[in-house]
Amino acid sequence: MGGGNHMKTFVCQICGHIAFDEAPVECPVCGMPIENFENEPYAIRMPSDPDNLNETEKMHVPVIEVTRECGLTPDVGCIDVHVRVGEIMHVMESEHLIDFIDLYINKRYVTRVSLTRKVLYPAARVHLNVHEGIITVVARCNVHGHWMNRVNLKDI
Repeated sequence: MGGGNHMKTFVCQICGHIAFDEAPVECPVCGMPIENFENEPYAIRMPSDPDNLNETEKMHVPVIEVTRECGLTPDVGCIDVHVRVGEIMHVMESEHLIDFIDLYINKRYVTRVSLTRKVLYPAARVHLNVHEGIITVVARCNVHGHWMNRVNLKDI
């Protein structure tokens, strides 16, 4: 587990969605009520040394790449966020896979990309209609739990 890694995180016991700071009245992913959220301060695994990842971390920490050129909507000036799970790409086998990637802006949930084993790579691309804020990506491995990475759009 990472050092100094506890923050206010609430996990939906139905779909695995993580809410930051406080539990929502209902889960934005599966719609279940607040009673299904549990406060789990250590729910997200983070590297103890982000500049020196071990092999497990290299396969789980989401890699985020942001470009200000949109492939699908070039005429509206959006931002493309490319996410790949793992510097060393994570496997997508029946017994070991990334089952979803959730994206947040300023800790507010935006979207989930659900992944199918063997058919999809553990990667996603999202076209944002925002130009500032902190993007947080949470990916869940069915064996090793939730992993997170962040990027501030002003640093891009």
